[in-house]
Amino acid sequence: MARPAQGQVVERRTSGRRVFALRFQAYGRRRYLTLASGTSRSQAEEELANVLADVRRGVWRPPEPETGLVERPPDPTFHEFASRWYAETVGEWRQSTRADYLWQLEKHLLPFFAAHRLSEITVAEVDRYRHEKVAQATLSATSINKTITRLGQVLEVAVERELIARNPARVGGKRRRLKVTRPRRSYLDRADQIAVLLDAAGQLDAEAASNRGHGRRALLGTLTFAGLRIGEALALDWREVDLAGGRLTVRASKTDAGVRTVDLVAVLRDELLAHRARAGDVDPEAPVFPSAAGRRHDRNHVRNRVLAPAVTRANERRAHDQLAPLPEGLTLHALRRTCASVLVALGRDPAYVMAQLGHTDPQMTLGIYAQVMQASDEDRERLRELVEGRVWARKGTGSLPMLNLETRNSSAPGRIRTCGLSLRRRALYPLSYGRRRARIPRRPRTISAHPCDRHRLRHPHAARRTADPRDLSRAAARRRADPARWRHRRG
Repeated sequence: MARPAQGQVVERRTSGRRVFALRFQAYGRRRYLTLASGTSRSQAEEELANVLADVRRGVWRPPEPETGLVERPPDPTFHEFASRWYAETVGEWRQSTRADYLWQLEKHLLPFFAAHRLSEITVAEVDRYRHEKVAQATLSATSINKTITRLGQVLEVAVERELIARNPARVGGKRRRLKVTRPRRSYLDRADQIAVLLDAAGQLDAEAASNRGHGRRALLGTLTFAGLRIGEALALDWREVDLAGGRLTVRASKTDAGVRTVDLVAVLRDELLAHRARAGDVDPEAPVFPSAAGRRHDRNHVRNRVLAPAVTRANERRAHDQLAPLPEGLTLHALRRTCASVLVALGRDPAYVMAQLGHTDPQMTLGIYAQVMQASDEDRERLRELVEGRVWARKGTGSLPMLNLETRNSSAPGRIRTCGLSLRRRALYPLSYGRRRARIPRRPRTISAHPCDRHRLRHPHAARRTADPRDLSRAAARRRADPARWRHRRG
């Protein structure tokens, strides 16, 4: 059965005058007739009814071009219109959104639809594009659906500007898309998995050639224990990190709920204290996690040069210990889900977890909440011990142990202690230490364990006296820096 004839009256303004035109479908094609000047709306609607009646009876014929009643509407190619659409709206998007949309247009949509007129993009053409992408097997179903969504977004603007009658990419709803099977989201849900990943990042820090390379462990620890998105972590400045108050402020977020204040758990506060001490004198506007060149990291660089090597090193270590590897598909966003599992294991309610992560939809939070609640009490207790700083680093990890005032005097075989007094003071009061540091040359700084607990108890300030000459008085610092000059004074 043929579709009933449909049409509409279009009002335009030309040189300050109203001009009416008729737009309708006739004999499988889209028609456009401009009426004579001075025609009113009621007359235009009456003429439309007459034309549609002629079309239904099959007696309507398009007017000859010389009558002057045919006005060819603009029908740009998809390449022309998409380029104009991108240039008009690019300023409204974030940088990551711009790169994503440009990739979808240049790599996938334009190679197929570039030469198509907007009126030539039909439902059949959209389906043909989908089938071709499936046959190429270069994109996942989710990615193919995203490109069709972008096509529909561009064509919707063409509909609003009356260049096409309907949006073929949105006809039929889900029938234009591929069925997507949601994968099980991976994250670290056990303390030993988190510890081995951070220890592996600490080993990579120890092997780095420059001091600016010492940030892998702190960055992954921040993603794991603060739940920041990778963009939020890379945009973090030192002025937004309050180590004394135990909180950090997220200002650069992609959502309004993402602008928030995050409480620092004990283990993350110690990590950032050590990271701040290693950074030395830095500007408050400087990034917390700079690249080797001192600029802000790129998320792709973090994924390929920080997370991937750390996961590889951690899996090698677990294979050596005859343990199962870390979960497959571990991404930077998986560490954000790990933070949710840690907070739930600590007994935080879902509302607090949503506020800490900057969530607006509780679906993901409640999903992780249900999975963590199914874990054993022993696993949750180990996570709690890790976060509270009761898990110490093993010898040879190349990383700082997690300090806790309540457990720092306890002993366990195969563990070491590190006096964190100097590190904490340097991180919390960098200006006072900066004045002393300016008068003496820099020396490589090493951290070593105390030989025994009795030595530490007899000399409570021995760590501060022997850790670094910069922590001594000015006179002692000068003697340490230039011993030959002061040898004659010692007799």
